[in-house]
Amino acid sequence: MAHGPHLTGGGPLFLAFLGAYPASMTLITGIDHIQIEAPGACEAAGRAFFGDFLKLPELPKPPVLAARGGVWFGLPDGRQLHIGVTDNFVPRTKGHPALRCADLDAFARRAAEYGIVVRADTELAPLRRVFLEDPWGNRLEVIEA
Repeated sequence: MAHGPHLTGGGPLFLAFLGAYPASMTLITGIDHIQIEAPGACEAAGRAFFGDFLKLPELPKPPVLAARGGVWFGLPDGRQLHIGVTDNFVPRTKGHPALRCADLDAFARRAAEYGIVVRADTELAPLRRVFLEDPWGNRLEVIEA
């Protein structure tokens, strides 16, 4: 039997998929933060979208990093979402973070109130999820969990 990463037959990736991967089997213990790229002068739009619309609290950036621009937000589970300024910015339309919400219908209603278009996706049913774009055209996914 071949050993190594695979998603079937009880291999390491299958166990990780099930949430049964013991922490002692890896050097990585989780995710600390995710970073989304944005163009310069992105702070106001970032605060409106991630702060006002998504209701995420803004976190202070360390002074040495604040000079670079961007803005940071806290997630309810203690992780962070960072908006980082990128020279020659190009929106990410494939790779994306997937955020969680408790009520996808309430999320979609709030998005409509803010004029934000969400696209429902049923490809992974019964998992409920939508896709949308941040103010700079980056793809985001929101999953009901």
